[in-house]
Amino acid sequence: MPLTDDDFKQAADRLGCEVAAIKAVSEVESGPYGAFLPDGKPVILFERHLFSRLTKKKYDASNPDISNPKPGGYGKVSQQHLRLDKAAALDKDAAQQSCSWGRFQVLGMNWKSLGYASLQDFVDSMYRDEAGHLDSFVRFVETNNLARHLKSKNWAGFAKGYNGPSYQQYKYDAKLAAAYNKYK
Repeated sequence: MPLTDDDFKQAADRLGCEVAAIKAVSEVESGPYGAFLPDGKPVILFERHLFSRLTKKKYDASNPDISNPKPGGYGKVSQQHLRLDKAAALDKDAAQQSCSWGRFQVLGMNWKSLGYASLQDFVDSMYRDEAGHLDSFVRFVETNNLARHLKSKNWAGFAKGYNGPSYQQYKYDAKLAAAYNKYK
C-alpha cells in the first residue's frame, strides 16, 4: 500500500520536520522506481563492496560481480534481486545486509542499530509495505541524530549522515535541496 499524506505527516511530526523534507528524501533515494518493482518485490540496490567486506573478501576472486572491494557494477534496478539471490546462495545474512532497501534505501546492515528483532524482521518489513520503509527511515534518522539537519534544511549535513562521505560525488545535497523546493 502506498504512503498517504497522513503517513508522511505522522513521520514529520515524530521527527519535528516538514513533510516536504521527508518527501524530498523519498524522491532522491527511490528516484523514478518508487518502493516496489512490478513483481511486488521491494526496490533494492545490492552493494557488492559491502558484501565483500561482510564476507571478508571470501568471494572476491570467484564472484567479482557480487563481491568486490570497489563500489559500483550495479547494473539495472530490475537485476538487483538476481544479484541478491546469487549472493544469498553464498551467504544469506551478508547478502541481505549488503542491500539498500525500499523507498528510502536503508541499508540492511543497520537492522540491529535500528531496533529490529532480527535481520529477517527488517527484511520482512521491506517486503510488507511502504509503511515499513518509512518506519526504517524514521528509525535511521532518529538513531543517527539526523532530524536536526532535516529541520534546518542542512542538506549537506543530512546527506553526509545518510549517504556517507561520498555524498558530494553524487550531489545528494543539491538533489535534496531541489526536491525539497519542489514539495515545499
